Amino acid sequence: MWQPELEALARESLERLVVERMRATLARVLAEPAWARRLRGVHPGDIIRVEDWRTLPFLTKEELRDAYPYGLACVRAAGYHRIQMSSGTTGNPILNPYTASDVAQWGEVMARCYVAAGVGRDDVVQITPSFGLFTGGFGFHYGAERLGAMVIPTGAGRTTLQLKLMRDLRATVVAAIATYPLRVIEAARQEQFDLASLSLRVGILGSEMWSDELRARIEKELRIRTFDIIGMTETGGPGLGIDCAARRGIHVWEDHYHPEIVDPASGTVVPDGTEGELVVSTLTREGLPLVRYRTHDLTRVVSRARCDCGRTSLRIDRLRGRVDDMVIYKGVNFYPRQIEMTLLRHSGVSHEYQIVLDSEGGGERMTIRVEAEPGCDPAVATRIRRELYDLLSLSPEVRLCTHGEIERPQGKAVRVVDRRPRR
Repeated sequence: MWQPELEALARESLERLVVERMRATLARVLAEPAWARRLRGVHPGDIIRVEDWRTLPFLTKEELRDAYPYGLACVRAAGYHRIQMSSGTTGNPILNPYTASDVAQWGEVMARCYVAAGVGRDDVVQITPSFGLFTGGFGFHYGAERLGAMVIPTGAGRTTLQLKLMRDLRATVVAAIATYPLRVIEAARQEQFDLASLSLRVGILGSEMWSDELRARIEKELRIRTFDIIGMTETGGPGLGIDCAARRGIHVWEDHYHPEIVDPASGTVVPDGTEGELVVSTLTREGLPLVRYRTHDLTRVVSRARCDCGRTSLRIDRLRGRVDDMVIYKGVNFYPRQIEMTLLRHSGVSHEYQIVLDSEGGGERMTIRVEAEPGCDPAVATRIRRELYDLLSLSPEVRLCTHGEIERPQGKAVRVVDRRPRR
């Protein structure tokens, strides 16, 4: 552990610390007029138990966008050292100002994540997310520096060069968005690059939903152990939590972030083990504190018991999708991740796929385009369609494509193309 005195804190002591930091967060935000109006009638002393936090109103993505640039920012008099921004494409961006304390906090939680993944000062970390307004690159960089590990700050793109540097500088850890290792594997095949020449042993991947089936393919091809890291611009970037070697859920650093799982429709906190929407409050962020922020991510609490690794923070399941990513097709609700899981259970098909929805003659049509590997049995399309019908009551056309036919975007993979007219 990076900070065993906090990561293994007894549950009772951890909850006392959380309550203290909840009160401090309320005091910080109530000093700002915009927050005081939102939380009229609330006082820090109202928080006696962790459960009292549930009485506060939710904060939404729309409110953060409407507050652009500094409407809900705090401690401006102290001065900001950094600005990071969401990568969203609609409306105002969500801008997160960082104080010096926020930058230090980011490095601390990222160092914890690295250590949970078995990374130490003797490792060489290749950081492939971009270094810009997107939070990824800098967060991985700060955490690795805190460890004393060597950093290769390649940033995004130039995959052939990434491979060369991985091999020649003997990188042992790759940090990336979840689908980037797929680009690495493809580039290696095209360049006839020997992946066995790499020294990689750990992949820390996030920023996208990725299934256990996709994880298994990445680990097999790159011969690495992968770890699922979570976080977002609003919470300060990656570092909100990570799974450990036990793979029994993602540890959320509860002394810094307070997670709740709520029913997406009613907003009521659901029992542990029940899937719902992740709500996050920041307990130590200064520039943009969050009070009950609705992330739209779907997950569940796995356990609040001490993990086999010794950590006591609660564990949530790997993110299963987003409330707003749900697709409705002919009255059937499903998530792209469910399609991915089905596809990757079949040999002969690639990890590259797209779900295309369009209209024809007043009706709706779904086509799943998936790239086939050389020698793939064409009958796999029928088997996939039959399995999707049994699982989700869907009867899409499954179209096998040649390698490279599906476009590879620079950033996150585009899994759904919806051409249906808006209602």
